[in-house]
Amino acid sequence: RRPQPTSTTQDESAQYKPTQLVCEVPPTSPCTPRKDKPATMATEGKKNPMKDIKVDKLILNCCVGESGDRLTRAARVLEQLTGQQPVYSKARYTLRSFGIRRNEKISVHVTVRGEKALEILERGLKVKEYE
Repeated sequence: RRPQPTSTTQDESAQYKPTQLVCEVPPTSPCTPRKDKPATMATEGKKNPMKDIKVDKLILNCCVGESGDRLTRAARVLEQLTGQQPVYSKARYTLRSFGIRRNEKISVHVTVRGEKALEILERGLKVKEYE
């Protein structure tokens, strides 16, 4: 604990009066820009790199629903499009209504990355444009 002063004089009590602080804020309206705000990228003329379109990978999938000749033809088409060896996907479980059994190969897919992905995407969009 702090010791309490035993005697105070009038001069000491007049010295420790709290003063009132007056804070004046300049009036600002929502329409007028504030001067203390930092300049944004739009006002500086810079481009935001997060708005750029970036293609990380392109996945091409052909689900045939059955193994056999149709699946091998789909694999050949994907190989001609991408120049890569396609991967076969198997059914997870048997569905009698679809006529597929568990672990039967029913689809093929290819994952393409980098410049090759952009090239294939451009070719596909050009074909769609001419239709």
